[in-house]
This record gives sequence, C-alpha cells and structure tokens, in this order.
Amino acid sequence: MLLWLFQSLSRDVRAFNVFNYITLRAVLASLTSLGISFLVGPWMIRRLTVLKIGQSVRDDGPKTHLVKSGTPTMGGALILVSIVVSTLLWGDLANHYVWVVLLTTLGFGVIGWVDDYRKVVHRNPKGLSAKAKYFWQSLLGIGAALYIAYSTQLPVQTELIVPFFKHIAIPLGTVGFVVLTYFVIVGTSNAVNLTDGLDGLAILPTVMVASALAVFAYVAGHAVFSHYLGEPHIPGAGELAVLCAAVAGAGLAFLWFNAYPAEVFMGDVGALALGAALGTVAVIVRQEIVLFVMGGVFVVETLSVMIQVASFRLTGKRVFRMAPLHHHFELKGWKETQVVVRFWIITMILVLIGLSTLKIR
Repeated sequence: MLLWLFQSLSRDVRAFNVFNYITLRAVLASLTSLGISFLVGPWMIRRLTVLKIGQSVRDDGPKTHLVKSGTPTMGGALILVSIVVSTLLWGDLANHYVWVVLLTTLGFGVIGWVDDYRKVVHRNPKGLSAKAKYFWQSLLGIGAALYIAYSTQLPVQTELIVPFFKHIAIPLGTVGFVVLTYFVIVGTSNAVNLTDGLDGLAILPTVMVASALAVFAYVAGHAVFSHYLGEPHIPGAGELAVLCAAVAGAGLAFLWFNAYPAEVFMGDVGALALGAALGTVAVIVRQEIVLFVMGGVFVVETLSVMIQVASFRLTGKRVFRMAPLHHHFELKGWKETQVVVRFWIITMILVLIGLSTLKIR
C-alpha cells in the first residue's frame, strides 16, 4: 500500500526511490509490527481479562503450572493483526507469494481461533475435534501446495535442495512437490503448536527462524546473490523478506508480554498460524531441509509426542515422563525458565547452522 504511494511520489521526487529497496521495507515492516503489538498489547490483555478468556491448565502436568490457570489466551490474534497490517503497508501487494503466505497464515489462524474459542468461551475442553482440525488444516495445506506448484514454471520448484552440497537436488515432480509442501506446512504448524507449552518457549524460536528465512527469501529473490551463493533463484520471493520481518517484529513484541511469568498466551490462533507461515515461506524459497534443521526444537518436541503415543499404545509404557519434551525436563527437576532459555540457545545454534548453508556448499 505505502510502496505503491511512494512509487507514485518517486516520479516527481527521486528520494522516494529508497522505498523500492526490500531491505529498508523489511526493517520498517518489523518496526511497524513491533509498534502495533506494543501499543495494542496492554489493552488487549485487559480486554481478555475482563472477558475471562483464560487458559485452562491440565492437572496431570507439572504442579507449578496450576498458577497459570486463568491467564489470558488467544493473544496470537494480536500477532496476526500486526503481521497483516505491516505486510499490507510495506509489502508489494502485486506479489502472489506474499498473498499465498498471508492467506495460508490467516487460514490456519482461523482454525486455531475456533479451537481456542470453543475451549475458553464455550468451556469445551476438547475444543475443535482432532479430526475436524486436521481436515481443515489438510484442506488449506493442499490448497497452498497446489497454488505454489502451479503458479510458477521454474524447474527448481520440483527439486528438493540438499544443503551443504552445491549440485545435489532430489527431483520430486509436481506430485511429489505438492505432497512435500503439504507435509511441511501442516507439520510445521502443528510442531509450533506443540512447542507452545511454556512461557516464551515457542515465540522466540519462531522469531529466530523467521529472521533466517527472511535472509533466504532475499537471496532467493536476488538474481546476483542467488547465483553467487549457489541458491535457487525464485523471482519475486525476495518480497517475502518483508513478511518474515513483520513476523519477527510482532513475535519480539509478543515476547515482552509472554516472557515468564506470562501475562498472555498466544493460543492455537497464534501457534498454528505462525507455524504455517514458516512452512509456507520455506517451501517457496526451497529450504525445507534447512527449516527442519533450524526448527530442530519444534521437530524434537513433535517427535517426543509421536514416540510417547506409539510406545504407550504398543507396549503400555512411556518413554518420557511427559510429552511434549519440555514437560519431561520440567518433571526431571529443571525450572521452567531453564528449559525455555536452553531451548532458545539450541535454536540459536541451529539457526546459525542453517544460515551457514548459504556459503558452505
């Protein structure tokens, strides 16, 4: 929106040409989403408190969590508003990649909102049934996958890029690409949601991964940089750096209120949406494996749940004291803040490893 305005003004005043630079608009998008969240956050928390939209806490988990019962939730709606407004202000609205990520993010956010609403307003502990949730996630995931697959004719779209190797790429074909995209989007969405169980645990890794994906998006959209670094060139993908920056800004601001002891939780409306955003961007810039590495904490949290369920059903025994994994460490005696900060540190290391793939090939 503002890009269009400044492009019009640049015909008479050349100084406005500076807003054509993606890097500047990415910074401005981050600051805008940061500012919106900081300004609206306190009001939102008060409103959620008045409306008694509070989190229910399981009584079979760590007893230290019982004091969190009633803490305002569904704060992820603020994150989504900040991301959408910032992207619409500073992004190129003619770019179809921006729209597919935005709409996919909002779609998963709606699923999370319905689930949260049923839990906290209708007092239905099950919320949206698992089958219904998975059905709508699958519908959105397949829709996004098909659009991405057929919106461009680039050969690289049907190849799985293997990091650290310059000339190794696994051919997928259109069908394989659609299947992979579906699993990346839906899988990442649920992985972030499973990780969102402690104060600040999910949001900062999301910020770090989104920031790294902004770099990958910028490189992928830049013909010279992508060629020099041996990365696939995806025309138009650079604009996703603006959206990723908006995610990072909104996430940092939300962490201000979500840090221990949390004043608000983002709920499924935030976690499902943010995970879907990361997965969709990673697919577009062809960095699915790198996302798997950088989001290692999300991956391990998800695997811990899968292993726990499979083990209990097959043998009647539990591998972990409690799943997801962060609860296991809590029950082993780690303080909540220790678990969170250590998972943050691990994510930072994994993100640096992911970024190193830009050069090490």
